Amino acid sequence: MAEVHPVESSAKLQVPALQADAKKAKEKKKPDTSTSSFPLEARYFVALNPPPAFFDHRIKIFEKLKAEYDEWVKAQPRQEINITLPDGSVRKGTSWNTSPMDVAKELSKSLSERVVIAKVNGELWDLERPLEASVNLELLDFEHPEGKKVFWHSSAHVLGEAAERHYGCHLCLGPPTDDGFFYEMGIEDRPVTQSDYPALEKLGDMATKEKQKFERLIVPKETLLKMFGYNKYKKYLIESKIPDGTSTTVYRCGPMVDLCVGPHIPHTGRIKAFMVTKNSSSYFLGDPSNDSLQRVYGISFPDKKQLTEYKAFLAEAARRDHRKIGKEQELFFFNDLSPGSCFFLPHGTRIYNTLVELLRSEYFKRGYQEVISPNMYNSKLWETSGHWQNYRDDMFTLDVEKEKWALKPMNCPGHCLIFDSRDRSYKELPIRMAEFGIVHRNEASGALTGLTRVRRFVQDDTHIFCMPSQVEEEIGSLFNFMQYVYGLFGFEFKLELSTRPENYLGQIETWNVAEEQLKKALDTFYPSKWELNPGDGAFYGPKIDITISDALKRSFQCATIQLDFQLPEQFNLKYRSGEEAPNPDKPTRPVIIHRAILGSLERFIAIITEHFAGKWPFWISPRQVLVIPVSVPYKDYASEVAEYLNKLGIFADVDNGENTLPKKIRNGEIAQYNFILVVGQDELDNRSVNVRNRDDVGTKARSETIPLEEVAQKLVVLKTTRSLENKLV
Repeated sequence: MAEVHPVESSAKLQVPALQADAKKAKEKKKPDTSTSSFPLEARYFVALNPPPAFFDHRIKIFEKLKAEYDEWVKAQPRQEINITLPDGSVRKGTSWNTSPMDVAKELSKSLSERVVIAKVNGELWDLERPLEASVNLELLDFEHPEGKKVFWHSSAHVLGEAAERHYGCHLCLGPPTDDGFFYEMGIEDRPVTQSDYPALEKLGDMATKEKQKFERLIVPKETLLKMFGYNKYKKYLIESKIPDGTSTTVYRCGPMVDLCVGPHIPHTGRIKAFMVTKNSSSYFLGDPSNDSLQRVYGISFPDKKQLTEYKAFLAEAARRDHRKIGKEQELFFFNDLSPGSCFFLPHGTRIYNTLVELLRSEYFKRGYQEVISPNMYNSKLWETSGHWQNYRDDMFTLDVEKEKWALKPMNCPGHCLIFDSRDRSYKELPIRMAEFGIVHRNEASGALTGLTRVRRFVQDDTHIFCMPSQVEEEIGSLFNFMQYVYGLFGFEFKLELSTRPENYLGQIETWNVAEEQLKKALDTFYPSKWELNPGDGAFYGPKIDITISDALKRSFQCATIQLDFQLPEQFNLKYRSGEEAPNPDKPTRPVIIHRAILGSLERFIAIITEHFAGKWPFWISPRQVLVIPVSVPYKDYASEVAEYLNKLGIFADVDNGENTLPKKIRNGEIAQYNFILVVGQDELDNRSVNVRNRDDVGTKARSETIPLEEVAQKLVVLKTTRSLENKLV
């Protein structure tokens, strides 16, 4: 469902009819949502019999229009056309007759079986939709990002069909996502549960075995209202998003007909593996005053082997889940009395503080000045910055002494006030202003997910106030900083330039200059290694988004570099130039470069927890050394060793408990101590320790007895060099 371009889930719309229905539903007694509240046969039935009445209603209208369209196509004049492929070769075809699939079959049988979608003159195009004129043609398979998106969009329709047949529900939206697809649906007094998954998957498999064709039609608005008259959600979208007198597209596969811009795969048989992954609740158009909906997620592949690999990936991802490791290693927890706000325990705080110390040490070397700004501001500040107009729904607002205030969702406006607190000279620039500022964002409760989506968090935030002539050099320094920090964690990364969005502030000319400066910096430091992401910039300026890849090849956007000409205008920021200044005739308004490398510290801790699977590199580990005496007489020496290491800045614990030696060693291994130091009579006599390396567990490597001072020196080096290797060399 895309042609009508429904608003994003964060939008707030007034939908009186739907809100009235939602209110009535809330006044009813809430149904028991446990699976046991339904009879066994109700929970495990596959398809409604008879099927929903709207199936025949939609199909009759569709088939009538399709017959008329087919006759129209037959009447179109045929002429020879040229089809130019990416390699420059040209194939001949016939307008309104030759399709991209015909070209694929002509090129090779394997290509025609593998290709997912076509791209005609840069626009996605159904493989079996006839070409209308001479074109440039690309053929994309599942491995291509756009091909994968189309494949999963088509699979969402299969999921929608399965849901309609299973529940008789009214569908809402069903887009592809970065890791599959979902469909939202309204179901009367019938929650989705995991017990429904087998039925949905079976119906999905039935649809794929039937090789249902995806058929496209352009339908007038008035006809769409008749076709989807049974579905209040579709009616609202048609009435609100499609202008009177215009048309949009619908697609059919089997009994499923839906509003959709497409395009789609040729038929459902291309989907060889189909799986329901999870479910959740949502609100229509993201507005809590509207109906509560059910959202079902899925994933699919063109090869069953890929699903097997995906299930193995899910198992490994579950093993690495930061929430699981956080609980096992006693790093952090959450409490319903403060949703989306993390409680860091002592060992989790060690990781947190080590990250802050890393950045602070680099700030000192790289000419940053750390500041602290307030957490709460009068709404006048946010009106000046533009956040009140563009971001208010995502802020926590307060009424204080008859005025509106808000907790800060970002630090930049406060840093503008700091810059403007006195006169500034061009000789001071660039001013690199850093803050580990606490920010709050009003995330929906249903979106909160461990440390990856929270309401209260801290950013490694920096705002660089500089002259326009300094922008390129500063961005180059940021690239260097970013590359150093990510290298410490073994992360690879890619870069995207996100350009002017629709709701931008300022003049287009200013945006064009800003975008060109970022392009120039990217071309200088990462030629041919960045991609364009049109329309995804911040409302105040274009940005460079840096996406890291973890041990499971998952992508996360952490770092960002944003060029901002708008906030200096809005806050009337200036610096004195003087005759000796470079370009004295230019405006003396600074440029702001917004920068974060880790981004949210909370989210970054989640990422590295899963990246390392809880096996922390020594320099960031919250449990670096465990000292164990072989028996009671050596407890004092064990404590002495731990105290000696602690004074050197090493996190060393001692186990002087009552467990046996093997049990203590095993507990230390499970707790992921990097090194276990065992001490007995020989170690006491020689002031040494017997060293066991965490990463040698399960191998033939043996422990080694080393003088304590030598071990201490090597541990300090391992910590200060921030090495990824867990070896005392």
